[in-house]
Amino acid sequence: MGTWISTWPSGPGDAALPALLCLPPAGAGCQQFRAWTPALAGIGQVHGVQLPGRENRWREPMPETFDEAVEAIADELRPIVGTGRRLVIFGHSFGGLLGYEIARRVRPDALVVSACRAPGHWDGAGRGIVDDDEELDKLFDTAGLDPVYLDEDTRALMVAMLRKDAVLSLSYTHSHGAPLSVPVHAWRADGDETVTERDVADWAAVTTAGFRVHRVEGGHHAVLRRPEALLEHLAALLRNDTTVPAGAV
Repeated sequence: MGTWISTWPSGPGDAALPALLCLPPAGAGCQQFRAWTPALAGIGQVHGVQLPGRENRWREPMPETFDEAVEAIADELRPIVGTGRRLVIFGHSFGGLLGYEIARRVRPDALVVSACRAPGHWDGAGRGIVDDDEELDKLFDTAGLDPVYLDEDTRALMVAMLRKDAVLSLSYTHSHGAPLSVPVHAWRADGDETVTERDVADWAAVTTAGFRVHRVEGGHHAVLRRPEALLEHLAALLRNDTTVPAGAV
């Protein structure tokens, strides 16, 4: 298997900066986070998690289970973080669930999730995408992608990636172990029809170190499409600035 973590240096001394680990949503690759590097230059080093079956790993087979993927990512992350290096984990949608389980194995300084339901709400969540073409079309609508305007090869590739990630999510079962001892921040867009207020509020139960909800306007992927407020928040966490960012409730 190839490397699970991509790194995009922005200048000398990056390896001594705090680390930001970014996990993309289902059906997507991590190269989108490369664009965040200039905004965080001198503040933190950006790393992206790349699952098999996409971008530079498109020929590689998916892991058998969700836990297998999490263990592989955690194993590769430990030497990157090293001893005492600050770590912030960010995950969007399905990436948030992966980020949470990684945080249970490699303790970060903060966990940030967006458009992501709490772990106890994930059981069976991908079944519709695996079995139902109508459900897949709804997901394309959520992403702002009308399948009618996608060429056949592009649509087939996206469908394959989405279904692979959905199958992986179906192997996930939330085990109620010790809660995290790090703060959790959850971002939610007011127009997100796939993640409810309750889905987000229940993240409070996974940590003993504080929980905050941050709100933006838009749909399920609004935070990634207009990441300026999120990047400001992530920069503050990387700097260990305890000031509550604007927009937190």
